[in-house]
Amino acid sequence: MPQLDTSTWFTMIFSMLLTLFILFQLKISKHYYPENPTTKSTKITTGQRAPWENKWTKICSPLSLP
Repeated sequence: MPQLDTSTWFTMIFSMLLTLFILFQLKISKHYYPENPTTKSTKITTGQRAPWENKWTKICSPLSLP
C-alpha cells in the first residue's frame, strides 16, 4: 500500500490562506465607510406625536378582576 505524500500540503495550505487573506482584503477595501457619522436627535418635536400617545388604553391585571 503506497504512503500518502504530504510534502506539498504545507505549500497548498499556505497559498490557500494567503489567497483568502488577499481576497478578503480586496473585498473589505471596496466598502464605503462614512468618515464623520452624525448623531441624530432623540427628542420628539411638539408637532410629532407617537401613535400610542393619542389613545388611552386600559391594562387589566388578571388578579385584579372580581
